Amino acid sequence: MIYQNIYTIIGRIIIMTQNSDISAQSPAAESAAKRVSELRERIRRANNEYYNQDNPTLTDAEYDTYFHELQMLEEQFPELQSSDSPTQRVGAETAPETKTWRHPRPMLSLANARSADELRAWLKRAAAILPQAHFQFVCELKIDGLAMALTYKRGNLTIAATRGDGAVGEDVTANALATHDVVRTLQGAAPDVVEIRGEIYMPISGFEQLNNTIAAQTAEKQNDSGAQTALRLFANPRNAAAGSLRQKDPEMTRSRNLHFFAYQIGYIEGGALPSTHAEALQALRNWGCIVNPNIVITDNFEDVIAFCEQWIQRRFELDYEIDGCVIKINDIAQQEELGVVARDPRWAIAFKFPPIQAAAKLLDIIISVGRTGSLNPQAVLEPVVIGGVTIKRASLYNAEDIIRKDLRPGDTVLIQRAGDVIPQIIKPILEKRPLKPDGSPLAEPFAMPEFCPSCGAKTVKDPDEAVTYCANTSLQCPAQRLELLRYFVSKDAMDIDGIGDEACAALLENGLVSTPSDLYALTAENLAALPGFKEKKIQNALKSIEKSKERPFAKSLLALGIRHVGAKAAELLAGAFGSIDALLAASSEEISAIPGIGPVIGASVCNWFTDPIQRDSIEKLRAAGVTLQTQQEDAPTGPLSGQTFLLTGKLTHCTRSQAENAIRKLGGSIAASVNKQLHHVIVGAEAGSKLEKAQKAKIPTHDETWLMELLIQNGIDIAAM
Repeated sequence: MIYQNIYTIIGRIIIMTQNSDISAQSPAAESAAKRVSELRERIRRANNEYYNQDNPTLTDAEYDTYFHELQMLEEQFPELQSSDSPTQRVGAETAPETKTWRHPRPMLSLANARSADELRAWLKRAAAILPQAHFQFVCELKIDGLAMALTYKRGNLTIAATRGDGAVGEDVTANALATHDVVRTLQGAAPDVVEIRGEIYMPISGFEQLNNTIAAQTAEKQNDSGAQTALRLFANPRNAAAGSLRQKDPEMTRSRNLHFFAYQIGYIEGGALPSTHAEALQALRNWGCIVNPNIVITDNFEDVIAFCEQWIQRRFELDYEIDGCVIKINDIAQQEELGVVARDPRWAIAFKFPPIQAAAKLLDIIISVGRTGSLNPQAVLEPVVIGGVTIKRASLYNAEDIIRKDLRPGDTVLIQRAGDVIPQIIKPILEKRPLKPDGSPLAEPFAMPEFCPSCGAKTVKDPDEAVTYCANTSLQCPAQRLELLRYFVSKDAMDIDGIGDEACAALLENGLVSTPSDLYALTAENLAALPGFKEKKIQNALKSIEKSKERPFAKSLLALGIRHVGAKAAELLAGAFGSIDALLAASSEEISAIPGIGPVIGASVCNWFTDPIQRDSIEKLRAAGVTLQTQQEDAPTGPLSGQTFLLTGKLTHCTRSQAENAIRKLGGSIAASVNKQLHHVIVGAEAGSKLEKAQKAKIPTHDETWLMELLIQNGIDIAAM
């Protein structure tokens, strides 16, 4: 729970100390009244941006900090409390031009907890009101979408309305009917009137696709007109869902891939409410509604806490965003007795996760050069804490991505860090962009450099690729040379222990190594000249260099660092040609014809081998005794001998490389594509066309659990792969 505690502490420090924009100015009532007025206006504006415009300029963390400060001031100065304060209302008032719907029963919000202690405090408050009660709890995921109330009369949907301010929402019936999972007619015996509450959401994959489409369309308009076009990307799937649901044309909404989870019965006429929330969820299922499957019902409050804590990390397994868990007391009669305080029911609470988004200043866009000559842009950020981790850099992928998003140094940008994924920039916050006196942006649009920042060679870009490259080879450009050496010694390639990143740089700087093949000529005296290399480390490094000569041909081929040749392609090429000499003699067409290779890799391999410097490096490797042909012992025997596997989709228990290495260790082989020789297809999350092809070919498919059990049965420790 350290992240929650860090988040709470940071919020309190911000409120109480240096940030004059957020901290209370004075305990005096006059200053407090002024600050309360400022906070209410700021929060109302943020609510309107979030609920009505779907374009928030505050992150969730910033909003929560303002809101918490306002609550503290209103508690400290009761005379400043007001019924129209944002602390007493839900959401935002609907825009005046929209068609509205008054909820027969208000749609409330939930109080928040950010730690186990705060959850226990909530339970203690409920127990104080009902001291003799025995509580059972329903634990659910808090879907980060748009709250929706669906009213059915005689089983047919008549009204779909947003939460709005809790009392009045927007009538979005036509567009709700254009979404997935919203049931038009309830199944079975439904009450005369029933209101079903739930969440409209957009899958993460759909959100990314939508933002890419918007960015591309904006760039196209800009190219056509020549004028700067404002880029309005969505900040997150929740805002994308809300914006999509508010489209004037329901067909546009239909194209946005929106979905719906039902989570509550609001009220019933002509029938009795279920006696428990769990029974209500089952009634929703019986009526044909989609209910999120990740639900736990328990009498033990420690199970509640465990549920919340496990989903802090498991949230990233899902293709939809959740920003917390919701805990409800199961018994409806107990819910009625506990009642509501201000805008929050006492019988439910939201456990909020640490934020994965934050706003930060984009200080600069720098370019690094990779081992294949790729020019890789990176964002240098003003340090910002997200989920307990300080972020200073973020990936920018390629120039097209930067241009699509129109990112410029000086911008305030929205950063996202999900799980262990490299932080990424979602979008610039245009309202905070520095401007010239004439209103135009202060910084110019980004453009890739015309010359390599490492060696000064001309940069080149294939029109069919997104990446820009240095025209020099990997052994002529200093940055490429360093990255290639680091790659060569890495675990996935030649697996040379003791020669790390710093040692690689020192070897090149001292002229001890020019190409990776020079590693095999190093002596103890050479290594002794490097910082940190003592006798034991020197001997271990030399042993590891010697041992690397025995690495399989596929690993030696991978270590060469040929553009587009990854681990799978190296395996296919080694298996198809058997030796470096056969590969050297092959034409581009012959290489391309290998299943799973294709013309891009075929051309890249041929071009690489035509470089005399690279061919000289191969001869040095041959002279050193490095394995450059397939050995009989390269094909291990074992319980999976003769069986071919294909892995598709995302694995959660291990990396793709670990799983494939484990299969090979047991004698199995790995395929790159679906073919008739396949025996098993392992299907992870978000599997695509390969799964469809395998099913059509009637090849046996298995989930990741099946593979893990198979490996465990055969004594494989997946973590050691």
